Amino acid sequence: MSHYRVRVERNKLKFAAAHMATFAGQCEPLHGHNYAVSIEVAGTLTEDAWVADFSLLKTLGKAICDELDHAFLLQRDSRVLEIDEGMSNWKVRFGERGFVFPKSDVRALPIDNTTAERLAEWFAGRLRGDLQARGAANLSELRVEVEEAPGQGACFVVDLGR
Repeated sequence: MSHYRVRVERNKLKFAAAHMATFAGQCEPLHGHNYAVSIEVAGTLTEDAWVADFSLLKTLGKAICDELDHAFLLQRDSRVLEIDEGMSNWKVRFGERGFVFPKSDVRALPIDNTTAERLAEWFAGRLRGDLQARGAANLSELRVEVEEAPGQGACFVVDLGR
């Protein structure tokens, strides 16, 4: 099937956040990144001869970035971390290491790890819902890339089933 692609990136599609990913039964030290996001959609042209409004893609993406900005990204569905939600805080434990984070500083995401791959998948899911709510029926694919550092990122691609 033939289709067009449009892409938005950089500028306001960024956020700074802390996390500690887990891998091979280990947990990284608490650290942060200045993340950058790019959004690409593919589809057929609308009657106005465009795939998607650049401004809309940037606005939707920025709103999601703003939710994550200057927060601790908690992998709520972790298979490795012990996580307890308190009235005003989150307690996170890995072995002898323990952390207490004020709830206002935490974005508890329904993911199993805060890798760039999972963040891209979560972001794409949020963006997909926002685009569908705005009637973007001409879109066939959504691609979100989350870059942790220049030249180091992961992307997630969603087939929108057109």
